[in-house]
Amino acid sequence: MNDAIDVIFIGSGHNSLACAAHLAAKGWSVAIYEQADRPGGAIKCGEYTIPGFKHDWAAMNLSLFAGSSFFQKYGKELNRHGLAFLSASDCFASIFPDQTWLGVSTDGTKTYDKISSLSQKDAETWQELISDFPKQADMIFKLLSSPMNKGTLTSLTWKLFREKRVGGTLDFARFMLSTPRSWLETTFHSPKVRALLAAWGMHLDFAPDISGGALFPYLEGMANQSFGMVIGEGGADTVTKALISMIRKKGGSIKCGSKVVKILHEDGISQGIELEDGSKALARRATIANVAPRNFAKMCKVTGNIPFDKGMIEFKHAPGTMMIHLAMDSLPDWTAGNELKQFAYVHLAPSLDQMARTYSQAMAGLLPDEPVIVCGQPTAIDPSRAPANQHILWVQVRMVPSRIVGDARNEINLTKWAEVSELFAERVIDIIEKYAPGLRGKIIARRVVSPLELEADNPNLIGGDQICGSHHVTQHFMYRPLRGYADGRTPIKNLYLTGAAVWPGAGTGAGSGYLLGRKLAGK
Repeated sequence: MNDAIDVIFIGSGHNSLACAAHLAAKGWSVAIYEQADRPGGAIKCGEYTIPGFKHDWAAMNLSLFAGSSFFQKYGKELNRHGLAFLSASDCFASIFPDQTWLGVSTDGTKTYDKISSLSQKDAETWQELISDFPKQADMIFKLLSSPMNKGTLTSLTWKLFREKRVGGTLDFARFMLSTPRSWLETTFHSPKVRALLAAWGMHLDFAPDISGGALFPYLEGMANQSFGMVIGEGGADTVTKALISMIRKKGGSIKCGSKVVKILHEDGISQGIELEDGSKALARRATIANVAPRNFAKMCKVTGNIPFDKGMIEFKHAPGTMMIHLAMDSLPDWTAGNELKQFAYVHLAPSLDQMARTYSQAMAGLLPDEPVIVCGQPTAIDPSRAPANQHILWVQVRMVPSRIVGDARNEINLTKWAEVSELFAERVIDIIEKYAPGLRGKIIARRVVSPLELEADNPNLIGGDQICGSHHVTQHFMYRPLRGYADGRTPIKNLYLTGAAVWPGAGTGAGSGYLLGRKLAGK
């Protein structure tokens, strides 16, 4: 048994690290226990294909971290610890079956011209939205960076009412509850503009017809043109490395290969943790678990609060994700236009109906006939990730079932991911080939990572759910993970949850960790 320290963290995801860094900066002693052999959760990098090619395992887009309240406070210090960002001015694009494309860049004229080539009315609408974005963003970002409690909601609602009055407040509430399809179809005429933005909903758990999903296509479209997309120089793990260096500099410790099997508590008060080898570690002030709710339930057993314990077990997860890492001798030759090689993300998600179909198929346990594909081209922005004149392609396949019951195409008759992953990867490559003929001939090596491999690597990604839980309205805002516990509290005194399952949810913004750290340290 160790000498007690102030705070013990279970898991080393970026929310844990941000919380630990903040508390360490306030003079608290912190220790982080990670079961994997390296820290970082989903934000890690490696030579997953062949030596010399450095791939982001899961997270690639670091824009949320770069724009976070945590980075605003600690950015300069993190930079001294090696954090380095690169900004993509050509942010994201979509390609369509007729071999045309549409994209969003920080060059407003470039984006406007692409949209106006399809619809002058849509280009004018886009420009109006961009002009209005700073005013709207102020309220949205305040909401996303604030604790989800009665005081915050009352304050924000009153501010919204003062600015927008009754009609405007009701319109804002309606927008926040809208589906991507309803907002996009009432805002834009071109199906291609709608599809371009709707693809962002699929990065979370918002297919076109899911209530509450309109915010994310809007926010990503406006934010990318306004600020660009940020990736990590040398890999996304620049965030992890800098945070760990900062924590260690302030006396904190990170213990990898240390699996926590039990959260210790007695008489409703947290005490610490028990490791797989039987050793225990005690915490004077708090134990913080950066784990999925179901895993928390396994470690904590029962808290004595029946609704809470039931909610942890019944927490809903989004469909799975498959990753394909490709080492390439050059970037894809996109038939739609050579300019696409400059974009950080290229979406193959041609219509709202295709996205809705993919989602419903995955939810039914079927391998989608035409999955949504995100082709990340990080070496277009950061050539250091591959040998000279060579590239990597970061392919994210959304959505796929965690448990397979069949194939929407009736071509794959197997139902175990260990047998299916390579076959399904061929379907994905076939689809990319339609938009970039000759892709296969450019592949030097590949690594396919199934949803269950993602979970085996990081137990928070249950079923390959990269966002650690559905963000539908019944499990978001004050309901994430449960009503009354959106600030990370649990029924056990001094025991807290953090991570993507806690408000404000998924992404690389470190929101739940920083909010919890500020709360514990008294801001």
